Amino acid sequence: MDKRKNDNLMEDYEQEKSFGELDLVDDYMFDVVTEDLESCKLILELAMGIHIKEIRWRENQKVIHNLPGKRGARLDFYVETEEGTVYDVEMQKRKRGNIPKRTRFYQSLIDAPMLKSGEESFDKLKPSVIVVICGFDLYGYGQYRYSFSNRCLEVDDLELGDETSKIILNTKGTNDAEEDPTLISFLHYIENSSEKVLEESSDPRLKRLHEIIESIRSNAEMEAQYMKGITREREKIADAKAAGRKEDIVMILLELGEIPDEIWNRVKTEEDIEVLKKWLLIAAKASSIEEFRERAGLD
Repeated sequence: MDKRKNDNLMEDYEQEKSFGELDLVDDYMFDVVTEDLESCKLILELAMGIHIKEIRWRENQKVIHNLPGKRGARLDFYVETEEGTVYDVEMQKRKRGNIPKRTRFYQSLIDAPMLKSGEESFDKLKPSVIVVICGFDLYGYGQYRYSFSNRCLEVDDLELGDETSKIILNTKGTNDAEEDPTLISFLHYIENSSEKVLEESSDPRLKRLHEIIESIRSNAEMEAQYMKGITREREKIADAKAAGRKEDIVMILLELGEIPDEIWNRVKTEEDIEVLKKWLLIAAKASSIEEFRERAGLD
């Protein structure tokens, strides 16, 4: 299991969701679903309101490297249509980080590999679209869709012509009367990937996507992998908490004087988080090292 899935495990664990309760908006489920090219095609068509004959993975579709020592990026999914348009689709459940500048950074990384070293013409840069599906309204205008392209400020309707665009989708949109019902149903389904929400739509693509998600939910091997990953992450969190408690105890005791080796070693080797919590409270109230030793039972 890669680091991205491990990070996403804790996103979902924090919400106390079981594997069978994961929705498409949940990072772990989205990451698993988009390992399949058919699912990516369905998501892209539903998000963009288009029909695509065929898509293919871009080379190294998940990871784009930068210059040595510079930050790269791991994309949710990165594909190219038969016509040559490149799409990067990202899921963002929580409002964190600077999403507009993130799209700017991703655009530069997507473009750079399209040109060979020393190539003078920029004509080989392919049209590209970055889509970010948000589980919140990034701009607060109630739109299900916010579309951006580079335009002239002085001349109306004059496009820069760089063939790039950014689309921010919002599952919390409210402009139902103005938006495509297919997109609305898709965005509602992302948040609540259930049969009930599926009833809102008659689109066969959404129904097929639901079949894929249900097959993942019923996969015992995937569920076991998910639970093992959560167990590992819980252990990491417990270890981090224990380390933090130990550091806090030592810092408080140092203010009271020199810590004897036997107390230092006992604190350092204790792994029970409840014991460490108790010792931390005792340390905070103790007026001396000896008082801490006696009240903590370290005689």
